Amino acid sequence: MALVRRPRKKTPKTALVPKNALEAMLGPHLEALAAKQYSVQTIKTRHDQLGVFIRWCAERGLENPHDITRPVLERYQRYLFHYRKKNGQPLSFRTQHAMLVPLRGWFRWMTRENHILHNPASELELPRLGHHLPKHVLSVEEVEQVLQQPNLSDPMGVRDRAILETLYSTGMRRGECVQLKLYDADLRNGTVFIRQGKGKKDRYVPIGDRAIQWIEKYLREVRPELVIEPDDMTLFLSQYGDAFSRDHLSGMVHDYVQAANLGKGGGPHLLRHTMATLMLENGADLRFIQEILGHEKISTTQIYAHVSIRQLKLVHEHTHPAEQQPESAAAKEGDAQARAELLSALDVEESEDD
Repeated sequence: MALVRRPRKKTPKTALVPKNALEAMLGPHLEALAAKQYSVQTIKTRHDQLGVFIRWCAERGLENPHDITRPVLERYQRYLFHYRKKNGQPLSFRTQHAMLVPLRGWFRWMTRENHILHNPASELELPRLGHHLPKHVLSVEEVEQVLQQPNLSDPMGVRDRAILETLYSTGMRRGECVQLKLYDADLRNGTVFIRQGKGKKDRYVPIGDRAIQWIEKYLREVRPELVIEPDDMTLFLSQYGDAFSRDHLSGMVHDYVQAANLGKGGGPHLLRHTMATLMLENGADLRFIQEILGHEKISTTQIYAHVSIRQLKLVHEHTHPAEQQPESAAAKEGDAQARAELLSALDVEESEDD
């Protein structure tokens, strides 16, 4: 297969001039977040979320930080509640919550920097978030079906299989996968170094032998044909020789899940959920799973105890009185004979010990 090379383009960045005093407060705030080592992705998300609020305010003639009061913020909260997407669906409460949290941080920063005298968001009540379980989790058979989807006669299929195996084996997030470097994967010792994961935290995670074999195959047969000098050592490369974007990786995994025709949807996080749930069902300690997934709190990991419905069904079948079938006479006689044989065996062992 002929690989397509795409020249890398550098787009010059031009600083946008703030349209009003409120928008002028956004840039310095994001710079302050960068100084506190917030990730690039988090800063971009905050920029977009606060940008929605700034535009909403401009449409209503609110252009100065002093114009923003608690009633204004409550109006904005109601706006988010009543907002409808293009498909007619409302914003989820989780999305509404995520849109409001940056406001509290932004106005807290403006108050601390003496740009405003009072923080209007200090008493803003955020929507309550329910306890949500992962929408889909794959069984062992289903995840194996997904892993079989890449076309292994195509170099890109070999690469994709290596990526799927890595995500399934390690449970890493998509952002952690796309930023992996060659030197982060210690294939000899079976570990992967997650550099600056969520919360700017490093961690080591184990990786299984099968995933290692697919990575080694990709490194031997595919990556040398993709790399463009100078090599920045990114582990998984796109067909154009650069690193995957998060959305590209999500789209790729999503397409393979759809191709497996399981009636379930999802991307990299589906494999993360599946790995954690199946390991828990096989007896892994919850704190071990917490360490692999990089969860700061054990309460975040406990969600997989609720997802493990197959294990709950098994316990239900073996312990619920309504599920217990009456024993037949033959079964009772067989149990009595088995007990007698066991006691006889124990008598023999005791006499031998004496």
